Amino acid sequence: MTAQNLLVELFVEELPPKALNKLGQAFASVLAEQLKAQGLAAADAQVTAFASPRRLAAHVTGVLEQAADKAVQQKLMPVAVGLDAAGNASPALLKKLQALGVDVSDPAAAVAACKRAPDGKAQALFYDSVVKGACLQVGLQKALDEALAKLPIPKVMQYQLETDCELPGWSSVNFVRPAHSLIALHGSSVVPVKVLGLSAGNATQGHRFEARVSRVVVAHADQYAQVLKRDGSVIASFAERRDEIVRQLQAAATRVGQGARPIEDEALLDEVTALVERPNVLVCQFEKEFLGVPQECLILTMKANQKYFPLLDAAGKLTHQFLVVSNISPQDPSAVIGGNERVVRPRLADAKFFFDQDRKKTLESRVEGLSKVVYHNKLGTQGERMARVCAIARAIGQQLGGEPLARQAELAARLAKTDLLTDMVGEFPELQGIMGGYYARHDGLPVEIAQAVEDHYKPRFAGDGLPRHPVGVVVALADKLETLVGMFGIGNLPSGDKDPFALRRHALGVIRMLIEKDLALNLADLLALATPVFGGKITDASQALADFIYDRLAGSLREQDFSAQEVDAVLALRPARLGQIARRLAAVRAFAALPESPALAAANKRIGNILKKADAVDAHVNAALLQEQAERALHAAMIKLLPESTAQFEAGDYTASLQTLAALRDPVDAFFDDVMVNAQEMDLPISSVWPVDHGSPPRCALPVFAAPQGG
Repeated sequence: MTAQNLLVELFVEELPPKALNKLGQAFASVLAEQLKAQGLAAADAQVTAFASPRRLAAHVTGVLEQAADKAVQQKLMPVAVGLDAAGNASPALLKKLQALGVDVSDPAAAVAACKRAPDGKAQALFYDSVVKGACLQVGLQKALDEALAKLPIPKVMQYQLETDCELPGWSSVNFVRPAHSLIALHGSSVVPVKVLGLSAGNATQGHRFEARVSRVVVAHADQYAQVLKRDGSVIASFAERRDEIVRQLQAAATRVGQGARPIEDEALLDEVTALVERPNVLVCQFEKEFLGVPQECLILTMKANQKYFPLLDAAGKLTHQFLVVSNISPQDPSAVIGGNERVVRPRLADAKFFFDQDRKKTLESRVEGLSKVVYHNKLGTQGERMARVCAIARAIGQQLGGEPLARQAELAARLAKTDLLTDMVGEFPELQGIMGGYYARHDGLPVEIAQAVEDHYKPRFAGDGLPRHPVGVVVALADKLETLVGMFGIGNLPSGDKDPFALRRHALGVIRMLIEKDLALNLADLLALATPVFGGKITDASQALADFIYDRLAGSLREQDFSAQEVDAVLALRPARLGQIARRLAAVRAFAALPESPALAAANKRIGNILKKADAVDAHVNAALLQEQAERALHAAMIKLLPESTAQFEAGDYTASLQTLAALRDPVDAFFDDVMVNAQEMDLPISSVWPVDHGSPPRCALPVFAAPQGG
């Protein structure tokens, strides 16, 4: 069996750029998995994916012409069904064997070829056979069909191919883009497979304009990338092409000088990589007068509409120069540069016009217009929503900073959504909040109000920064709470991977602000104050929303490398102050490292199991009824240690509180060794070893039923 490297390429029309890399990886991985599953490729075979705007390809090492034969044991049927009382084959058995290709002309010989073996409680008949290994043509055909069927295609199109027969006609083909040629090379030999109406060969096409030859012939599977680059002027590897773009962007920025650097945008880089076959980076520029427009507007229009890379100076400010990744490399690039500069100019002029027009009206003058914009058919208009956010923001601000913060938060919340009515945000919705901040500064509002208007959507995504000023934190918190409470109140909940109102992101935003800003706010109180502002529009779903938030919190903590046990230990009691959770986690981790922790944890579990069986628990101790030395010693230890532990707990020093409790290990162990727990005598009203003169026990105390050993 000869093993050689395999190359498969499907040449098509331009593929969707945002999906190209995923399509290339999926095509190569499924193709290789299918070959490995059929025994045509080893489990450790190396797979290389290629993806350019007009091709998907895969290179697989060590592919066999013929897979090895495989011994297979197949279960036929229970013995009671396959054989009669005399041991002769039943018609059902003969039919089954005949379907497997066994000669049943001699039934006795057919039965002799079967094996008996236990199958659960009964005996069953099995048949051993050798399955011939798949040949490469059949195996590759199956792998190709599977690879194309499993491509994560955003949208399929239908096109027609002329049928290959004597009578003229057409056949329909469904694929992401029309396909034009297929390469399937095993070493230097063509594997005769067919897909999408195409027969495999060893030729493809190169760059539309710069290929050296119109038909690029690949002589060997291992020469694919080199031949395509040399004769077709195409860099087939997505990763190599991406690296080349990064290299040229940096080199072009260096030529510009003055610390210039291209903007960092991984999604834009991937998309541009999927648009060019052989990149050529050029430096272009626009008129400096456009720099008077907020740079976020200019950057967005250049990236989103033109796929350009804006250049920033050493201070991070936008310059009047930008980089274009061209798909052609003419000797004189002036025409390409001039064309791109002409194309971008109207876009920038539109942005400048929108900015100038928007500043003619104040944000305050736009507040009334919010009442004409529908937010949700069950929750009213944006004006009604704004009023609810204002009420929540005022209440939170009052708790955190008194009347001054409450007034500022209410004003910022009143203006926060008004930029939705501006021309700029109408053209670029991604700039909502950002433009509100610019217009607030233009209106002469205090910096903390402008920052709050700009920041109230934060955090917008994982890893995004939090609002910079307390006013912004209050408004952002109020805005997210209004959305969560409102959507839960009308039953509009996320399900599976569907979350159209980004409720998961809003919940994580609330969690991050409460924890990272260590806000002195109680989660239950926040939900309680946010619910009444909706009037009768919603039902109270505070409990379901609290469950949702704690679930998101648990997931977030596990992603931060806290163990499931640590997270469960801290969240079991649902701490109302989320800002304390970091200290509680640290305390649990420190306690778990103590030598006393396993014994105390086991004792606590034992106590919990005992209490589950109790009808009622009176958390007080009658010290006069204590008889055994072990229970008196535990009682004395708790009198001494629990007040100290409780004081530390209430002061927020959770680590010290648990470490103080660790000293109870020896008296607790002695108690369980020497004292019978859950004694049957009703005249022993000892329900706990917590001393009666110290009031109710803290949540960390260890309540038990106690009685002298022996009754």
